[in-house]
Amino acid sequence: MDFELKILGSSSAIPAPGRFHTAQVLTVGSHLNLIDCGEGTQSQLMHYKIRHHRILNIFISHLHGDHFFGLFGLLSTMHLQMRTTPLNLFGPPGLAELITLQFKVSNTQLQFPITFHELNPTVYKKIYEDKTITVHTLPMQHRIPCCGFLFREKPKPRHLIKEKLPSFLTPPQLVRLKFGEDIKDEHGEILVHNKDVTTDPKRSRSYAYCSDTKYKEDILPYIKGVDLLYHEATFLSDMEERAAYTHHSTARQAATLAAKAEVKRLLIGHFSARYKDLTPVLEEAKAVFENTMLAIEGKTVGILEYDLNGSE
Repeated sequence: MDFELKILGSSSAIPAPGRFHTAQVLTVGSHLNLIDCGEGTQSQLMHYKIRHHRILNIFISHLHGDHFFGLFGLLSTMHLQMRTTPLNLFGPPGLAELITLQFKVSNTQLQFPITFHELNPTVYKKIYEDKTITVHTLPMQHRIPCCGFLFREKPKPRHLIKEKLPSFLTPPQLVRLKFGEDIKDEHGEILVHNKDVTTDPKRSRSYAYCSDTKYKEDILPYIKGVDLLYHEATFLSDMEERAAYTHHSTARQAATLAAKAEVKRLLIGHFSARYKDLTPVLEEAKAVFENTMLAIEGKTVGILEYDLNGSE
């Protein structure tokens, strides 16, 4: 099953040549999750041939324009193209009011239902789950209420070794074996040991999205060991005071957090338009955490399925 991230926008505050405002698409199986929706997002979706009618959930981190000004246009396009599929829209207090007012003054009656989910950006909390994943908020520290998001695959069932399965097992018993149970008789005696007829499942994958924030170590327990961490890196370290004043992070700070969290890979983005060449930003982060990449437009990062012992 696919677990893949596509970067649509990487710029902070104002666009830069070749760089759009923050937006990402996380594909989990056949479902698309849009994370933030800066200006130009729908153009980027079209450019990369991502069908917006497949987007089931939209997660907005906070209400600074470079993270949600593209939302009005995207929703309007969905409406004009006769979308009927329900949409979940997650965001901080005020987002539902903004969207509702926009369509009220334009006298627009959407063709599809939107379910608004108002978030508390100050807590770590589960806000969504389906058969495959859970999503939790990650509290950020920014100038206005802001949260990140943690996407985790649910634990996967164990693999049955068909040639070792006794013929007397019923379908419900096979399901119990997949979920790690032993099969017992009516007296509680074990008939089939799970370890004898199953193997470990593929390891569940994870992605943490840390939007606009100052350096914040108290989220370390939540993002410990994630497969992929995105963290804003608006400035280089020579502007650390500016970063603190604006409640942003430097590339070195993003990499330090990744190292302390022992994540597998780090993506940095939300670059200040002052940096035409992003090489110094990448180099600063890699000096602290080697496995760092730039979250630039068009970048696709897949997370492979591995057995619990690490093999594909």
